[in-house]
This record gives sequence, C-alpha cells and structure tokens, in this order.
Amino acid sequence: MPPIFIVPSVDPSIRRKVYELFLHHRRKGVVAKLLNAAGYRTRGGVIWRDTQVLRTLIDPSAKGIYYFNRMKLVGTWKTEAKPEDQWGKVECEPIISETLWNQANQIIEEQLKSWKRPGKAPVQLFGSLAHCKCGHKMYVEAKSPKYVCRKCHNKIPIVDLEAIFYDELKDFFGEPKRIASHLQNATKNLSEKQILLAAHQKEIQKVRDQMTRTHQLYLDGGITTQGFGQFYKPAEERLNQLTAGLPKLQAEVDFLTVNQLSADDVLHEANTLYARWPKLPLEDRRKIAESLVEKITIGDKEIDITFSYLPSSEEACINQQRLGPG
Repeated sequence: MPPIFIVPSVDPSIRRKVYELFLHHRRKGVVAKLLNAAGYRTRGGVIWRDTQVLRTLIDPSAKGIYYFNRMKLVGTWKTEAKPEDQWGKVECEPIISETLWNQANQIIEEQLKSWKRPGKAPVQLFGSLAHCKCGHKMYVEAKSPKYVCRKCHNKIPIVDLEAIFYDELKDFFGEPKRIASHLQNATKNLSEKQILLAAHQKEIQKVRDQMTRTHQLYLDGGITTQGFGQFYKPAEERLNQLTAGLPKLQAEVDFLTVNQLSADDVLHEANTLYARWPKLPLEDRRKIAESLVEKITIGDKEIDITFSYLPSSEEACINQQRLGPG
C-alpha cells in the first residue's frame, strides 16, 4: 500500500462542513456567507468568498487523492496546466467519501454547463430524487399531478410514486444489515460532530490569544490607539460569532451522545416511523426521504429505489417528540 500523504489545508472538519452546506444549499455564495457568520476563516485567515468555496469543493485531496506537478510556468509570470499524463499522484488522508465529493462536483459541473442560478429547493416529496430511465431528472410542473421527464416525456402520477415508496419502506426497515449500517453511520456522525466541536473551540482560543497579544502590544506602546482598533475590532467580532455558534454545536454533540441507540431501539424507531409516515408534514417526509434515498429511477413499468441508510436516531427521536405518543 502506498504511503499516506498528509495535505496541509483548512481544518478537516471545516472542509467537511463546506461540502455539507453546499449539498444542502447548492450555492457557493450562501456557503461562504454561512461560514463567515459562524466565525470560520480560510487557511490564510481571511473571510470566505465563493471562489475559496469552489476551490475547496473541487480539491480532490478531500477524497484522498493529491495531484502535483500539474502546472508549468509560461513566460515570466503566466502559468498553464500540463498534460494529465505528466501529473504526479499520491494518496492522502480523505476528508469525505468519494461519493460525497462526486455529488458536490456533479452539481458544480451542471451549474457551469447551464450558466443558470440553482433553482429553488424542491417542494415535492421526491423533487430532488426522481430520475428518468433516460438519465434526466423528472419534475412536477405547476398544477400537474405527475412527475414528468422533459426529454422523453416519461410520466408517473405523484400519488402512485408515493404509494410505491411507502410500501418499500417496510421491507427496507426490516433488513438487519441496514440496522448495522445505520449504527455505523450514527457513530461516525457523532465522531464528526465531536471533531467539529473541538475545532470550533480551538478557533475560539486562537482568536482570544490574538486579542490578548494585540492588547498587550497596545499597553506596551507598540501600536497606536487607531492601530489597536483596526486589529482588535475584527477579532472581537469574529470571537462573538464563534462563541454564538458554540452552544448549538455542544447541544448537537450532547444530543447524539445521549441518544445512541441499540439495534433493537433502532428497529423499533424505524417501524414506528413507518407507521406514522402518513401523518408527517410534507417537509418532514421530504427531508427523511432525502436522507434515506440516494436515487429513484423511473422506467416504463418498473421503479428502482436506491436506499442509502436508515434515518439517524436524531431524526427518529425528533419525529417521535413532534408527534407525541399514540
């Protein structure tokens, strides 16, 4: 096995958060705004912009591959890419799965091809999951009762697709292998949240240390009052942003820790969720469907539902609390 190459960059937990935010919002500018509002900064200590978000998303080192010797100098300052067969490649510690990296970069590729702003979030239950057998997505037009492929005009009524999905849920929830997979994902989710919390706390301490040094420099006469304000105020603003987001992160970690369930508990929660599925609001059912399903492929006389994993214990517990007993 080749040696693992460690790529120095932004904190891994923050890089992972960039992918999670982008897959949810599909807008680089929104991701940058949310990162800045939370107090996070780039490796150079500057605020995030859509260009930095894009560079982070397309960086293959996130999935465990680091390329080098990719550029050459042309003239005194201009650079251009070398032929791909001249690149060097080594393995590095992955930040995210290759599947997650491919999903994010597929969205980027589609956006670059269309040169259009991403559309609004889907309002239908399977708005982001339904695909036609021909490879194109299927949509529900305004006031239409069907999902339609705009290329080959394949159609399926909304009620039929939802009924088929509901029938498939029971078989999906009853598979022991799915239970084991869920428990692994739940443990991984808790671990990632703990890493992000530690990175967040580290950033808070880093900013506090910077503020302390600036203040001491001012007391020692090393900078003027004006200079002190220029350095201290931005740091103070960032510290406030970071400390404001800390309780939410801590609460998420605490919640996942106390709600780690056994295999029997997970099976019970899953079956209860199946029983109450029809009563859930559309928005809740859509979010759960997106977490359960990777893709729904609709053919002439068959439908292929590709499940990913069981809903997390957090999702199951939240739904239980919302609906109450009975």
